[in-house]
Amino acid sequence: MQELIIVTEYIELQNALKLLNYIETGGESKIFLKENDCFVNNEKEIRRGKKLYNNDVLEVNKKKYIIKHENNQPFSNKF
Repeated sequence: MQELIIVTEYIELQNALKLLNYIETGGESKIFLKENDCFVNNEKEIRRGKKLYNNDVLEVNKKKYIIKHENNQPFSNKF
C-alpha cells in the first residue's frame, strides 16, 4: 500500500486522483469514477467531492493508497 501525504485536514477525491496521475483535471473525475473501480474504505465511491481524511484507504483499479496527514510538509504525494 502506498501513502498519499497531505498537510490539510482532508483532500477531495478528485484532487487525490489528480495527485496520483489518474486524471489531469477535476472535470475528468466524473467520467473516471463512472468508468473505473474506486473505493474509499472498501465502499464504492462515485462522488468526486468525497473528503478523504487521515488513515482513509483509497483503492483505484485494485491499487491501494492510504491517506496520511503530516504537519509542516509541502502538499505532495509520496510513493
